[in-house]
Parts: sequence; C-alpha cells; structure tokens
Amino acid sequence: MLKKILGGLAAVILVLVGVIATRPAEFSVQRSATLPVPADAAFAVVNDFHRWKEWSPWEKLDPQQKTTHTGAESGTGAVYAWVGNDDVGEGRMTIEESKVNELVRIKLEFIKPFAAVSTTTFTFKPAEGGTEVTWVMAGKNDFMSKAFSMFVDMDKMVGGDFERGLASMKTVAEADAKKHAEAEAARVAAEKAAAEKAAAEAAAAAAVAQPAEGAPVVAEPTP
Repeated sequence: MLKKILGGLAAVILVLVGVIATRPAEFSVQRSATLPVPADAAFAVVNDFHRWKEWSPWEKLDPQQKTTHTGAESGTGAVYAWVGNDDVGEGRMTIEESKVNELVRIKLEFIKPFAAVSTTTFTFKPAEGGTEVTWVMAGKNDFMSKAFSMFVDMDKMVGGDFERGLASMKTVAEADAKKHAEAEAARVAAEKAAAEKAAAEAAAAAAVAQPAEGAPVVAEPTP
C-alpha cells in the first residue's frame, strides 16, 4: 500500500515538474501612461535615483529600509541599493544606458528573498497632451519563477505596482514642471523689468545731456 502511495506521489510530482517546465522561459511586464508635462520633466525623476523615493511604489512598503547611492550622481553609472523588510527584500539597480529625454535602461538585481536579474526600461515619447512614459520589466524565468507564476499573476501584481508608480510620477513631474514654469516666468519678468529700467535711465541721461527743445542756444564767446 505504501509503495502505491509513494508511486502515486512520484507520478504527481513528475507531472507537476513537467507542467512547470513548459511554462514560458521569459517574462515581460509593461505599462504606459501619458504625463501632461514636457519630456525633460518626466525624464528627470527617473534618471536620478535620489528622486525615486518621491514616486516609487515600493518606497512606502518599508519607510525604514536602508538605501545607498554610489557611482554617478545620475544617469549612466548611477547605482541604487536597498535593504529592507520582507516586503522589499534586498537588491540593487544600475543605470546602464541613459539618453536624455528618451530612455533609461536599468539592470535590476534582486538578492533577497530570492536571487534574480532582470532589465527595466523607461522610454519617453512625445504624445498629445504631454509625454508618453512606458515602463517595462523583462527577464528570464528559472524553475522557481515558473512554479511561482502558476499561482501568482505576475503581470497583474507587478503591473499594478507600475500603474501606481506612474500615477505618482505624474504628480511629481507636474509639480516640477509648474515650479520650472514659475521660475522661468519670474526670470523673464525680471529681465523685462531690468531692460525697462535701463531704457528709462538711458533716456533720462540723454535728456540731461541734450538742451530742452526750444531753449536758446548760447554761443561761445570768440576770443
């Protein structure tokens, strides 16, 4: 009887292993959103890891997590590492390619609770009403990842995080764009005021240097 039970379990395990092995070897999760801001405003909050805490959907999962920034200040070569609770684990991100206002490609490395490497890409394209931001994470599934995907919808789970992140990014980028517009308006107004003041001073100086219209001209005495 025991042999039959063990044989049955072995058969089930073999079938399960076979099913898992047939799962897709690669995965890709993608979400897009149109942000009502210029490309530079959207690009800036992604290209600088120091600003991810303002919009990343994972930053709030563990407010006490430890983060470190190394490498370049921003753009290609910038590195962001984190260590946190079970919700965020441990990992590292490295910007491998950065094209101003067009693309940011990141190597994403998970260390804990499981080891995995994937590629995250942000692209920025002009769109009606602003800039279309597309967020993609792609990689390869190992055996454990294939098994996990049988019970958890990765696209729904990770895609939901992307959607929340893009919504927060929109808020941050809009605030940045507004500040920039206000600063630019203030600069233009200051330059205009300075130009008007300079013109008024020049006119006043010219009026002092020239005799008033209709005033008699006194001839210089002849020696």
